[in-house]
Formats: sequence, structure tokens, C-alpha cells
Amino acid sequence: MTDYALDELNLLIVDDSKHMRTLVRTIVNSLGILEVYEAENGEQAYKVLEDFPVDIIIVDWNMSPMDGIEFTRQVRTSDDSPNAYVPIIMLTGHTQMKRVEIARDAGVNEFLAKPVSAKKIYQRIHEILEKPRQYIRTPNYFGPNRRRKNDPEYRGEERRKQSGR
Repeated sequence: MTDYALDELNLLIVDDSKHMRTLVRTIVNSLGILEVYEAENGEQAYKVLEDFPVDIIIVDWNMSPMDGIEFTRQVRTSDDSPNAYVPIIMLTGHTQMKRVEIARDAGVNEFLAKPVSAKKIYQRIHEILEKPRQYIRTPNYFGPNRRRKNDPEYRGEERRKQSGR
């Protein structure tokens, strides 16, 4: 199923459900990712991120005391963030378009709906590795470029500059 030597990646799973962490760990292990860290919430995950070199994060939305959205925003915008550029995959059962937009606007790279499968996880990791998005900084946002394609017809206020892109 994999086209990559994923065994060199370090992955962090953030979910308050031990069952879901075990399931995701089993899937990513089967894909070849062997170095997997776990955290029960965003606060624990931030500490893991400070202590270990993490290449990809898979984070659940609903957790307490810090949920996946708050965690993503802290990783992206905190002055003491250990890695504001780490790719983040939001894994959640909340798939309404508004939720997808909130996750995107927090700085999530990829969105993945539950129920999860090995194929879906691999597809998101493949997107991160094969089609990495440029990170952008605006007054109200830092994270992966939210536009997945360049629309030459777009004439809005936030139009991309042509130089260098």
C-alpha cells in the first residue's frame, strides 16, 4: 500500500480515547511508521512536541482541557512553538462544512472523517508528503495555504501575488 519508506517518520497521535489511539497506532504501524508518540489532549501533546521531533500529528477535535483546534492554533501561532510548520491531520467525527472550515482556518493541513481506515490515513499522509503546501502568514492566520489551487479568475482582496508563485 505504501510507496514510501515511512519508517523514518515520527508521528504523534492526540486523542482522548485510548481505543482510538490504539487503532490509529495499529494502522500507522502497518503502514511502516514505527516511531509513534501518544497524548490524551492538546496540553500533553504540546509537551510531547517540545520533547520529541515530530514529523506529522494526527489530532482529534474533541478533547479536554485543550481540544484539537486550540492545540493546532497554539502550535501554529505560539511564540514558543517547537515546530509551527509540523503537518497536522484533524481526525474527527464532526464533518459539517463549518467544522472543516474552522479546522482549515486554525491551520490544519488535512481533514479526516471518522470512521478511519488505513487507506484514508495513508491518503492524507501521501498528500502531506507528495503535495506539501506553502505556509503563509497574514495578520490573522499562519499555516498551510488554505487554497489548494491557483484560480487565475479570482480577483478578490486576498489575491495571490504573482511573483514567486
